[in-house]
Amino acid sequence: MKRLFLVFWLLLPLTCWAETPVIPRVEPPSWWIGFKRNTLQLMVHGEDIFRYTPQVDHPGVSISRVERVKSPNYLFVYLEISADTPPGEFNLVFTDGTEAITHPYVLKNKNPDPEYTRGFSAADAIYLVTPDRFANGNPGNDSIEGMGDAADRNMPGGRHGGDLQGISDHLDYLSEMGFTALWLNPVVENRMPEYSYHGYSSTDFYRVDPRFGSNEQYRDLVATARSKGIRVIMDMIVNHIGSGHWWMNDLPTDDWLNFQGAPQITSHEHITEQDPYVSEYDSRLYSDGWFTYSMPDLNQRNPLLADYLTQNALWWVEYLGLAGIRMDTYPYPDKHFMTEWSRRLMEEYPHFNIVGEEWTNNPAAVAYWQAGKHNRDGYVSYLPSLMDFPLQSALRWGLVTEEGSTMEDLRPGGLLYLYRALANDFLYPDPGALVIFPDNHDFTRIYTQLGEDYDLFRMAMAYTLTMRGVPHLFYGTEVLMHNRDSEDHGIIRSDFPGGWKGDQRNAFTGRGLTARQLEAQAFLKKLLNWRLDKNVIHSGDLTHFKPENGTYVYFRHNANDSVMVVLNKNHETVELKLNRFAERLQGFQEATDVVSGEVSPLSDMMTVPARSVKILELD
Repeated sequence: MKRLFLVFWLLLPLTCWAETPVIPRVEPPSWWIGFKRNTLQLMVHGEDIFRYTPQVDHPGVSISRVERVKSPNYLFVYLEISADTPPGEFNLVFTDGTEAITHPYVLKNKNPDPEYTRGFSAADAIYLVTPDRFANGNPGNDSIEGMGDAADRNMPGGRHGGDLQGISDHLDYLSEMGFTALWLNPVVENRMPEYSYHGYSSTDFYRVDPRFGSNEQYRDLVATARSKGIRVIMDMIVNHIGSGHWWMNDLPTDDWLNFQGAPQITSHEHITEQDPYVSEYDSRLYSDGWFTYSMPDLNQRNPLLADYLTQNALWWVEYLGLAGIRMDTYPYPDKHFMTEWSRRLMEEYPHFNIVGEEWTNNPAAVAYWQAGKHNRDGYVSYLPSLMDFPLQSALRWGLVTEEGSTMEDLRPGGLLYLYRALANDFLYPDPGALVIFPDNHDFTRIYTQLGEDYDLFRMAMAYTLTMRGVPHLFYGTEVLMHNRDSEDHGIIRSDFPGGWKGDQRNAFTGRGLTARQLEAQAFLKKLLNWRLDKNVIHSGDLTHFKPENGTYVYFRHNANDSVMVVLNKNHETVELKLNRFAERLQGFQEATDVVSGEVSPLSDMMTVPARSVKILELD
């Protein structure tokens, strides 16, 4: 009996205690039926998975091909999913002749409602949030063992604990302010040893960083925002990953990265993409060079990686119900890949929107990337929108420099910057689709750019919210957040007042704010809410008049409405002669000031107070 008992215990580990083999990763983790393209790539990662043969037994699903690569730990399995495939869970089976490993997989029906993924437009006003710095809704996830970069609010470049719950808790604030779209800096996992709070060093393309929350919390945030009339825009990066990405321990191929094994840093010389005389050396160094040594550059010319990155974007759009993607460093990846990437997304979601970051003040270089542009080199893009960096630069210099220019110095001065920047709109296929902004997460804050001159700040805000394009403001702009003492990005992205328990100032409630901060917040709230239903601002025509004597006048107009905007940079009141604007004033009798509500007759002259801006609805 004792011998039988011993044998029983010796066999237990081989029977009831034996572990069933598992596959650590299958990406994407789920999919949908109803895409126009019915091919799905599965990246399967597990030790020596190359030895296994995949099988699937589900109606409408078949394996079209299997790709094995240099690393034995990957299989790329391509499935064909017919339009009549029933939704549900089934098993992916991997066999090597002696054992079988099963992995459950789920197919759901794609959401058929166009509103689920309807894109942002010029009818929206976007609020940009750096999640780590906005509000801490769950202090319990501030630091997570094994993730590195523990939370410390005393470190400008460290994690401070803001999260998705904190944003969700304050969606009513955004709605009441008048914002209708929310752009979050990246929230996917950044398992990096330091300086990971900003989110631009992805280490897992399919997982929300647990210090921000979970995938499910992200989806709940988007759904709750949508219910409050706020669309969500996801910040995405396909150019590079973080050096802590799990791929870096086991790269699939020898060409998964650019300059793999011998990194070189990019030149950051954007114009190489359009330069007709560019050398191959300079062209490759720009697009294939690494941003930094901690950001390995992905080679999108590898077709397996190209499929992976495209599917990842489609997965997040459908999983979350997004209104848009903001693509980081748009010109840096392989530009032909970006053509196909944007084409695929717009093909699947024709009412969607994508805005690309091309950080240059050269409008010709920005226009090159917009859909509909007929480029000299034949390059075709499907990208609907771009960030209007040239106009941002013009706004700053137009407000802080002295007026006028001379024949000896042909550079513009003052408001001429704005006038001439807009005159370059002939370069763009659709200037009204550009996203305009006074600053963002990479810039000195606008209040600091303007020397903390509140009069100039009001002009900048009024201009941004009445100009053509899609306006966006950086969190805290409404309460005059600044970085007067430092250009450090951790200071620029300081914590939003009131987002942490114990904060002495609270911008959500107004507690502890200065009179000037409250005034700025009320001013923006007034303009944003006024703008909500103003089609003339969203899509009306634009007519502007050359600045004269420190004043600049432009009109937004359509068949039903007309709005006149007047900027006066002078330190004294100006009596503005209106005969110069007769072509736009004809038929109108009076003007209503949007901010003050004051109604004035339109006569020969208009009194414009010193250093002020007027937004006037014409009747």
